[in-house]
Amino acid sequence: MNHFIRTCCTALVLLAAGGAAAQQPIVIKFSHTTTPDTPKGKGGEYFKKLVEERTKGRVRVELYPNSTLYKDKEEMEALQLGAVQMLAPSPAKFGPLGVKEFEVFDLPFIFDDYAELHKITQGPVGRELLRKLEPKGALGLAFWDNGFKQMTANRPLKAVTDFKGLKMRIQSSKVLDSQMRAIGAIPQILAFSEVYPALQTGVVDGTENTASNIYTQKMHEVQKYLTVSDHGYIGYAVIVNKRFWEGLPPDLRTTVDGALQEATQYVSEIAKKENDDALEAIRKSGKTQVITLTPQERAEWKKAMLKVHKEMEARVGKELIQSIYRETGFDPNKL
Repeated sequence: MNHFIRTCCTALVLLAAGGAAAQQPIVIKFSHTTTPDTPKGKGGEYFKKLVEERTKGRVRVELYPNSTLYKDKEEMEALQLGAVQMLAPSPAKFGPLGVKEFEVFDLPFIFDDYAELHKITQGPVGRELLRKLEPKGALGLAFWDNGFKQMTANRPLKAVTDFKGLKMRIQSSKVLDSQMRAIGAIPQILAFSEVYPALQTGVVDGTENTASNIYTQKMHEVQKYLTVSDHGYIGYAVIVNKRFWEGLPPDLRTTVDGALQEATQYVSEIAKKENDDALEAIRKSGKTQVITLTPQERAEWKKAMLKVHKEMEARVGKELIQSIYRETGFDPNKL
């Protein structure tokens, strides 16, 4: 067990025991890995504002963006131990917990648009996924969008063959590794903070990300081409420590949950707008040429990456993939 996390847990227990009589506010430590100017960062700020206003200070939300409290790999352990109460991890972060089903969101072209996505994240399939976290000491409360991903590189990416031999940065994900290999690229795992210098120095040739991330991190300044592909999705599951959540007074739990659901809607709205605005800003910058795939070119990408769905059935669950197909109306046999 990480010594720093153990120390924090001990301190929290002592604080709770010694401060109860003083009617100290209940603290929700909300740790996440992105910067405050991202949809997730802004969603956290909005959630904090709603909670503190509506509970009249009985609950205080402390935000720790950009891994300032715990390193990426430590966050999940910290949540399970109660040293942090709330996280918003990406799907691949649940694999080490033994809940690999969340990686279904990494599958390429599993969703064509936000309407299809929200049928899952806001419907019975999404709720069932969140319930799978309970045996791990966590409760899943909502899904937050970042948006759909685009491809960037220093060569135009239109045909699938254009990817051959390119070193493409990915998040740590078996699904994304398989995706890049399916189109002939060489996947390279790098932390988000390392992407810009890696692109600038040629350590990697290209990457995939949402337009808002590409723009705010200035990746477009060191990439000559961006292809609007919407081939994949980036999002997060907002989760809490189970013991902490169930220990909240019922009235406060209801208020906090209401604030979270409202913040979820807010994140969905700003994620799409910020990606649209960022793409337009990238176009206007003149630093990157924006390529829009024709329907035929996109269908070629989709067909090439479809085998990833089959390859990942054993990892994320064949029935889960099929349930998404049924909900969204996707028929792989029609490609």
